[in-house]
Amino acid sequence: MEPVEPANRTVVITGGSAGIGRACAVAFGARGDRLALIARGRAGLEAAVREAEQAGAAQVIGIEADVADASALEAAACRVEEELGPIDVWVNDAFASVFAPFTEISPEEFRRVTEVSYLGYVYATRAALKRMLPRDRGVIIQVGSAIAYRGIPLQSAYSGAKHAIQGFHEALRCELLASGTRVRTTMVQMPAVNTPQFDWVRSRLPGRAQPVPPIYQPQVAARAVLFAADHPRRREYWVGGSTVATLVANAIVPGLLDRYLARTGFGSQQDDRRRRAGDPDNLFEPVDAERDFGEHGRFDDKASDRSRQQQAAHLFGALTDGVRRAAGQVLANLPGTGSRFLARMRGTRAPRPSDRTS
Repeated sequence: MEPVEPANRTVVITGGSAGIGRACAVAFGARGDRLALIARGRAGLEAAVREAEQAGAAQVIGIEADVADASALEAAACRVEEELGPIDVWVNDAFASVFAPFTEISPEEFRRVTEVSYLGYVYATRAALKRMLPRDRGVIIQVGSAIAYRGIPLQSAYSGAKHAIQGFHEALRCELLASGTRVRTTMVQMPAVNTPQFDWVRSRLPGRAQPVPPIYQPQVAARAVLFAADHPRRREYWVGGSTVATLVANAIVPGLLDRYLARTGFGSQQDDRRRRAGDPDNLFEPVDAERDFGEHGRFDDKASDRSRQQQAAHLFGALTDGVRRAAGQVLANLPGTGSRFLARMRGTRAPRPSDRTS
């Protein structure tokens, strides 16, 4: 499959009112795409729509919906196609979390995190595939995290949801490949990102919640999602040197990483400022319904706006895609074995001499 041409696409983004989702809206908007942003908070959603329009989006609509509601997502997908046209790219980014030891998270809280951060991806993917599969085209991007491979203390519900997305993504990818469809799904594993979630996440920590350093700006994540949308062949992308280091260490010395996180994971996820009793909490209700929290969190002074690892990975990915396309063209022009090999790789059948008519 060739990379998707980045022109006049219809792109849906869940969690589009803040953080990575909002940065993605601006990035896709700058390419002139048509956008549908899905989120719960009206004020944040309206501000994100304005920013995407200012960036250059051809058309933007905001849809207030909870991704934990499958019927709401189906209705949103219907509206998108009625107003913007066939969906080309669907980005799953919405999530919720609770910062607390597992024994202090109630069953209702654990269920809510799972419904938003895992089942929300499942429901959205189903709505996207219902429309993409009959057309035999489209890209679904699952915004993941290093936590999809490496669970961390104080985020058991979120860790479980990200692990679940990883397993779901792998199973679905195999099914799509086996079917021969040109619809693609890929996953982007993110590092710690400077988003407003740490100002509105439900927390029982004594200090205010923070991402585990090093921290990256949302634009770094958005560039990775944009690249994945243009190059969906790869099964996943790793963003940031910290993500690479974590996943490699987890694959080689997971037990040692358990002990390291047991020593450092509690202090690294909270700062020295005490959590305030009146801090907002968006687990069950949006906190940006009346107030826009913006794209960034409160860590601008600590966050990096670039990743050398990401730049190198994108360069390598683009070169690899170029080599694959060139090799595919050569094989396609070869008679017999070459064309049949390429057809098997694409999940189709090459014509044989017996198929030809005079």
